[in-house]
Amino acid sequence: MAYDKFNILKSKGIPLQIENVDTDQIIPARFLKATERVGFGDNLFRDWRYNQDNSPKKDFILNNSLYSGKILIGGRNFGSGSSREHAAWAIYDYGFRCVVSSFFADIFRNNCLNIGVLPVQVSEDFLSKIFKEIHNDYNSELEVNLKKQKISIIKLKESESFDIDPYKKDNMLNGYDDIDYLINIKEQIRNFADKTFL
Repeated sequence: MAYDKFNILKSKGIPLQIENVDTDQIIPARFLKATERVGFGDNLFRDWRYNQDNSPKKDFILNNSLYSGKILIGGRNFGSGSSREHAAWAIYDYGFRCVVSSFFADIFRNNCLNIGVLPVQVSEDFLSKIFKEIHNDYNSELEVNLKKQKISIIKLKESESFDIDPYKKDNMLNGYDDIDYLINIKEQIRNFADKTFL
């Protein structure tokens, strides 16, 4: 299925300043029974967001109305643990289009790229600047420019470059998943097959 094209994202960020956030914390295993990619956002960080009686935990950042935006800023080693793609689904379904950290687990990173969530890996120093800026001003905005592969703290006028696989970058710029990409080049595939197997 196609996803929204990602070019430039300008948004406030939600700071989740916790290291080693694993996929079971992102979406607990008991919510993995669904097979469609919808509804997972309701249970994103479920055990951190809600008490056992389903009342919101007041001290958790996603329950703080001061913070909003389409960018989630996580601590180092974000998305470790099991390979469940539901973790990326939950982040997308909640409304995030970008996750920033100083280190991502490889499988989680790829799962995000496959569904239209951009994982932006920055240096520890730049991540600290982002956290500090948002804690000082919850209205502070970030700009993520995929084409230029640059993330900026707008108010501070500071930027840092990030890496991304060229194929995944092209897919995100066009709003493609892997199937969309193949469909888009079907004529090239057909021509190649015709020349090869004649």
